[in-house]
Amino acid sequence: MGKPTGFMEYDRKLSKGLAPLERIKNFNEFHIPLSKEEQKIQGARCMDCGVPFCQSGVILNGMTSGCPLNNLVPEWNDLLYNGNMNQALKRLFKTNNFPEFTGRVCPAPCEPACTCNVATSPVSIKENELSIIENGYKSGFVTPQPPKVRTGKKVAVIGSGPSGLAAADQLNKRGHQVTVFERSDRIGGLLMYGIPNMKLEKDIIERRVEIMKEEGVTFITGADVGKNYKASDIKKEFDSVILACGASNPRDIKAPGREAKGIYFAVDFLKGVTKSLLDSDFNDNACVNTKGKNVVVIGGGDTGNDCVGTSIRQGAKSVLQIEMMPKPLENRTEDNPWPEWPKVLKTDYGQEEAIAVFGHDPRVYESTVKEFIADKDGNLTKVKIVKLCSKYNAEAKRFVMEEVPGSEYVVEADYVFIAAGFLGTEEYIAKAFNVELNARTNVATKEGNYQTSTEKVFVTGDMHRGQSLVVWAIREGREVAQEVDEHLMGYSNL
Repeated sequence: MGKPTGFMEYDRKLSKGLAPLERIKNFNEFHIPLSKEEQKIQGARCMDCGVPFCQSGVILNGMTSGCPLNNLVPEWNDLLYNGNMNQALKRLFKTNNFPEFTGRVCPAPCEPACTCNVATSPVSIKENELSIIENGYKSGFVTPQPPKVRTGKKVAVIGSGPSGLAAADQLNKRGHQVTVFERSDRIGGLLMYGIPNMKLEKDIIERRVEIMKEEGVTFITGADVGKNYKASDIKKEFDSVILACGASNPRDIKAPGREAKGIYFAVDFLKGVTKSLLDSDFNDNACVNTKGKNVVVIGGGDTGNDCVGTSIRQGAKSVLQIEMMPKPLENRTEDNPWPEWPKVLKTDYGQEEAIAVFGHDPRVYESTVKEFIADKDGNLTKVKIVKLCSKYNAEAKRFVMEEVPGSEYVVEADYVFIAAGFLGTEEYIAKAFNVELNARTNVATKEGNYQTSTEKVFVTGDMHRGQSLVVWAIREGREVAQEVDEHLMGYSNL
């Protein structure tokens, strides 16, 4: 623990973000970290709670509670408070390969599960974690550690998102020779192209990848396995293969007029913007530009919010975000008790910026798109929206969202970005390795295992469990590495 009475003596304090109207001027990260002394005080707030729910990583009522990585939160909070930063980093690396990623983009299910929530506000676990790893880089604690002995075994990892990188990192440390195949031109998967720069600047990813290269991991970009690389050749060359390609099949909106020009999947929009930023600082004009345009975002989650923040930075004329579900309450209800994930209203950075720019929250709830309307040239001009209400469906034996008759209205729209989630594995990669899919179109395995239906081919991350959190991806990457290691060596010390 930190200081026994710290949670009573000190208030929760977070890093300051630049004001919305200031930070939308560029695509840079915008949080200013606390000083080292201020962060130590935040470590002191970690109480001797006896049962640290923060590190439990369990599913309660269908939602994650606590850290799926089982991070040793009380231990490194105590070490942070006492100024033992090197030891804090070592404890952090025991469970988390990439705290510089999770400390920026994880939604931090550890914090709602913190016992301090019972009487006060939670420990700032996420920012404490980030301070430990960034101090580690600054102080020279984070250096390449290539394995001293090689096993002679070769492993291919297909996909370089957080799960694939975690698996590669673990197996390389074990002494196996690991090659990571990535179809994009840069390493990182959704970390690189699915998360905007203002949440995760890409030199943070490149910094980690360079260390992994120095440790002996081989990275091949532009390798679209199943298309320009044959899966059969990879299976012949490598002793084991790990599929870590994500749940990259986006859910579509099948409304009339869907063929109109100006409708994009959110992940394609975000990738184009980030790639143009990295390639030329937008000088190549290679991405969708919403400057002076009316934007409609379909989806109320993190990706939808990223589309809002990105559109505002480009100078959109208006931004509307459509959410099917009712507006959440501002406080927990009795049927959503601690330490469950709180189903409460969250106003994220993009919505904050929309409020600052346009004077109102961009979100409309209990709504969906009924029709996309185009001009004679096929260009999107308007979107017809209909209100929804929750009704009990006796046949389905559950509540469903149904249209409210006569509630349709039309809004101007030059661009629509669909951020309605993902359906599962892309078909061509599954066919390339001849792996079976389950009913949710994720790659099928036995419960608690990562071996696919194809010999020596394993699966991990979103491709295995469906769209999920970065911490679940890293956990699965670590677990599949252990299973592959046992497959190759007959035992594992990972």
